[in-house]
Amino acid sequence: MASPRRLLIYDATRRDPLSLAWRSGAILYRGLFAIDAAFGARSWAEALAWLATVAPDHEIGEIQFWGHGKWGSALIGADVLDVAATRPGHPLHAALVAVRARLVGPDALWWWRTCETFGARDGQAFAVAWTRFLGCRAAGHTHVIAAWQSGLHVLAFGETPAWPTTEGLATGTPERPTSALPSRRTAPSTIHFLTRRLPR
Repeated sequence: MASPRRLLIYDATRRDPLSLAWRSGAILYRGLFAIDAAFGARSWAEALAWLATVAPDHEIGEIQFWGHGKWGSALIGADVLDVAATRPGHPLHAALVAVRARLVGPDALWWWRTCETFGARDGQAFAVAWTRFLGCRAAGHTHVIAAWQSGLHVLAFGETPAWPTTEGLATGTPERPTSALPSRRTAPSTIHFLTRRLPR
């Protein structure tokens, strides 16, 4: 049987050093055999369409997204993906269903390498909704990430978040966050951007 694919999507809407870092990082990860294919997307519709059709003879074992995030969401440019996309009637719902059908099951991983996506109350709600909808694991961060990526947490299908809703918050409350802490080497659950696999 064909081996599951490890896929990377990154935000291709920007024209700045950060966008260059995402593109260069994708090339580096491909060269290190950490991923099997990468795609620079300009919208979530475009990203999900690629995930649903690339390497059609293979299942998907891992998806990483590199881009911007906020509490409980991830962005491609100004295009937001959040809990609403898991509900019937949302414009992205059918595409997400198609991606779900390609996953290997509970051991598959969707890794949000984005700022804050798993932070605060909305971040935890997003993590739960995502794992339950896709039936797989999800990983994400509670801090602003760069070379260091802090507040990494993994949630499996059927689990509930065990990390504090205050983790990574600089100002605001878990219900109304206003800013997040930057990542640093000594912060909780920190990895380097060159970390290609989830730590045990």
